Amino acid sequence: MHIVFFGDQHLESLGGAQVSMRLQRRYLERAGHTVTVVAPAMPLRQAQGPKGQGPKGQRPKGQGPKGQGSKGQGPKAADAGYLDLPSVPITVDREYSMSWPGRRTDRFLDRAFAHRPPVDLVHVQADFWGAFIGHRFAHRHGIPVVHTMHNRVDVGMAAVTPLHKPVLAVLNLWRRAAMRGIGSPVGGSDGWAFLRGIAQGSSAVTAPSGHFARRLEQHGVFDPVDVVWNGIDDELLAQTLATETPARAHAPRRPRFVWLGRMSPEKRLLPFLQAVVESRVDAEIEVIGGGGQLRAAEKIARGHDGIRFAGRLPYAETLARIAAADAVVQTSIGFETQGMTPFEAATLGTPTVVSDPDIAGELRGGLWEVPDASVTALTETLQRAASDIVAGRAPTPDPDVAAAFRQSSRTAAMIEVYERVLAQR
Repeated sequence: MHIVFFGDQHLESLGGAQVSMRLQRRYLERAGHTVTVVAPAMPLRQAQGPKGQGPKGQRPKGQGPKGQGSKGQGPKAADAGYLDLPSVPITVDREYSMSWPGRRTDRFLDRAFAHRPPVDLVHVQADFWGAFIGHRFAHRHGIPVVHTMHNRVDVGMAAVTPLHKPVLAVLNLWRRAAMRGIGSPVGGSDGWAFLRGIAQGSSAVTAPSGHFARRLEQHGVFDPVDVVWNGIDDELLAQTLATETPARAHAPRRPRFVWLGRMSPEKRLLPFLQAVVESRVDAEIEVIGGGGQLRAAEKIARGHDGIRFAGRLPYAETLARIAAADAVVQTSIGFETQGMTPFEAATLGTPTVVSDPDIAGELRGGLWEVPDASVTALTETLQRAASDIVAGRAPTPDPDVAAAFRQSSRTAAMIEVYERVLAQR
């Protein structure tokens, strides 16, 4: 098959969706398929030269998903699998950009694909301009679409601006204009109306978790929604497991907890640190990541002698820290469409303190569940987890979850969706 991915951002930019799409592409190509990735050109790469590299060929240091770096994936030179759209930068650091969905972009795409093999299927993995452009392309050429929903648009907007309602209303107006004539008209001005609108014209919709799939179905976005988790690279997993000795096998010491993520309000780092200080838990706390709340976090951390800030780390190193920890701490609630960290931890044999009940239900085991969103509840759960770790009775992650999280199995599941859609034509 020739599959075309459409994304909002270039795959060599920093972000969880980009990392997942790079991994999907690699495993699909290993399975014998051709993948073309359509996304806005990355101004940062253009400014740095054809390879998008800094001094001595090194990827500029930056923050990836959950506060990580580039996850060991430096930009490739002249990658024929990338079809870069004309774009304009939308951030000061020129890491991110956008392409305008309109006739000029349509013509650019059509000319570019005239010199590529026929397209069998479009896989939209975007929420904004990438989704509009991808659906317009598929609609013009009569190509079936699989759409993966990565984003709780309503929650995400509410987390970054108090004006989220008018912003969503404007996004819905833009969506209706950009996707006019595709599928059935969709009214409404909230986040769910937006997702219902960008699902129009899709032959299948997938979600990276069961709980997000259920919400999409309940709000009329699509039904049924296929659940295909984002996965972890089989090879990197094997390497980490082969080189790291789990902390649980070490000599007795203070329990070691790891929190990782973007330091922003929806991730709830500050309540976690408040809980650590209030609990007076005798443990080492490692915080991996960066963001706008770093100073506030450091101020709270002065109240506990075991808190250490590791900063932003490459993905392989982050996995090694997870494998070496006694427990990972997950604190966001209602924000994650999957919540990768607890699944990465389960795959590495590390249990998790889980605040989000949806993630706890999907993880199925190997966890301490925080009963509510209060700092008090998190405090008590941390104390219980530390006590269990010291006593040698920490819960064990579900081995079925660990096996199902490998990218090889996730690619096989997505290929089944592709083949079903093509068989229905």
